[in-house]
Amino acid sequence: MIIFKPQATDSILTISENEHFPQFTPLEYLEWEAQQELRHEFVNGRISAMTSDSAEYDSARTLHERITANLSSMLQNNLQSSVCRVFDADVKVQILESNSFLYPDVSVSGDVQDRSANNFITHPYLIVEVLSPSTEADNRGYRFASYRQVTSLQDYVLVSTDSIGLDVYRLNEGGEWELSSYQSGDVVELKSVNFTFEVDRIYEDL
Repeated sequence: MIIFKPQATDSILTISENEHFPQFTPLEYLEWEAQQELRHEFVNGRISAMTSDSAEYDSARTLHERITANLSSMLQNNLQSSVCRVFDADVKVQILESNSFLYPDVSVSGDVQDRSANNFITHPYLIVEVLSPSTEADNRGYRFASYRQVTSLQDYVLVSTDSIGLDVYRLNEGGEWELSSYQSGDVVELKSVNFTFEVDRIYEDL
């Protein structure tokens, strides 16, 4: 287990900025994005389209989507009788502290303010990102730095597409993030949503 201690120098890095997009307020961004066909994220007043034309993205997309669907289905089944809702990749997480909006692959919230959410939530307990070679650095870097500002977040999960395995960052009682890595045959417990599962289940039927 690794203890991850955020440093005072950790900052939210602005994602690749497209000069065609003006700087918006959060409300202007939400109104504008509601009219777009593609998803766009919003960080520090800047908008970034969530698209890629790379061959890597095209070849990995199906695997990424199937892993995401498997984990989402597992969470849905486990949380059927709970107050928690599972949200897919079309629902944003609003980071109030920085007025940012990011699209995780999967998120779960049991907060009353999020139960009727359709476009974005503000109090997730769990966030999951499925990795690819082109997104791993971002998911471990500026995105994790952003998500750490969400005071309700307890578990941050990074799922590998290169091999069977995942990393779980857990917020401990001392306010530090502990990193635990899991491989094929391991069992993972996500206390934030009272869910225990075998790693291999995420990769079934791939």
